[in-house]
Amino acid sequence: MHTDTDGAWPAHSREQRPWRQTVRGGTKDDRMLREVTVWLPPYIAGRDLPVPSKLAAQIEACLREIAALDATHGSDLAALGTMLLRTESVASSKIEHVEADVTDYARALHGMRTNPSATSMASATVALEELIGSVARGDLTVEAVLRSHHALMRDDPGEAAYAGRIRDMQNWIGGSDHSPRNALYVPPPPETVAGYLDDLVTFANRDDLPALVQAAIAHAQFESIHPFTDGNGRIGRALINTVLRRRGVTTTVVVPLASALVARREAYFEVLTHYRTGDPEPIIAAFTNASTIAARESRVTAARMAELPEGWRDVVGRVRSDSATARLLAVLPAMPVLSAADVEQKVGGATSAMYRAIDLLVEARVLRPLTDRKRNQVWGVGDMLDELDDLSMRIGAAARADV
Repeated sequence: MHTDTDGAWPAHSREQRPWRQTVRGGTKDDRMLREVTVWLPPYIAGRDLPVPSKLAAQIEACLREIAALDATHGSDLAALGTMLLRTESVASSKIEHVEADVTDYARALHGMRTNPSATSMASATVALEELIGSVARGDLTVEAVLRSHHALMRDDPGEAAYAGRIRDMQNWIGGSDHSPRNALYVPPPPETVAGYLDDLVTFANRDDLPALVQAAIAHAQFESIHPFTDGNGRIGRALINTVLRRRGVTTTVVVPLASALVARREAYFEVLTHYRTGDPEPIIAAFTNASTIAARESRVTAARMAELPEGWRDVVGRVRSDSATARLLAVLPAMPVLSAADVEQKVGGATSAMYRAIDLLVEARVLRPLTDRKRNQVWGVGDMLDELDDLSMRIGAAARADV
């Protein structure tokens, strides 16, 4: 393990490596390329990073916002956690230009056939949940990162063969599709990736760094390693909340900071470049700002969600406390998307009473049908799906205004 002695964060080094195209394609220049410049990140497992006092004060304020969010006492804190996890995975996908509307996304979450973008978003949600959940059982492991990547890419037709596998080929960012010619960034060679991941996980499992600094650096380092053939951005951003959860900054909720990052996508990529040149302060500052905004707006969502059940009861009208409708209303905060099987399991009672309760809530516009079919129907809680959209938009607007 390297132990830092001078406090300076080292820049990535660069080396010339031989290159030869293995799959013919592109122009003559692609086919004739014989050399590529790869970037080699520093090993960081034992490095320390002094934080300027002004930024340290901003980090402390951010952590207070996150703690206040995590301590929110709504009618169902787990429901808020589900909402924020989904907001984060949707926004993280949008950074990669994966776009789908909230209804298609809700269908995909429930295993229904929909468009590839919605399926990809749903997979990102599972991957994020998988990685964060792994540290509830102890430290982060490389195996947990691989499982998360497998969850993300297993349903991708072009990448399923590489799901959960460290890359065994050279990848690159930008430039030609057929070679690293004119690439913006060429990650380290494939034979170095396993060692880099081991080093990164050791860094992520330390307890002697400010948690937000640790999360920002772990993410930036992961993006520099680029250990997979695809899905690096989404797994790298899942790592942020994983570090925060492991360090106890959050216990239930996810901080949806990707909504702030996607609002200023170019600035996000710029701070990653600063990190590679040996200046990690911009990405720490950017993540601190994004997390502060996300936590603040999420508290607004928490307050709104706490008010939703009363509003539903108002529009539905008086129902018996032991009725299927009353039981269904009670479980909705934790189930923004539900099927007849879900209702049967959670609500119970006669099938006819269950469907009457569903029909009543659809008529009252509490539930929104997500398909037109008669069998295997799925419904969404309209107010909660709309709030998922609105939260992301509010975070993005605040991030754009706070320049």
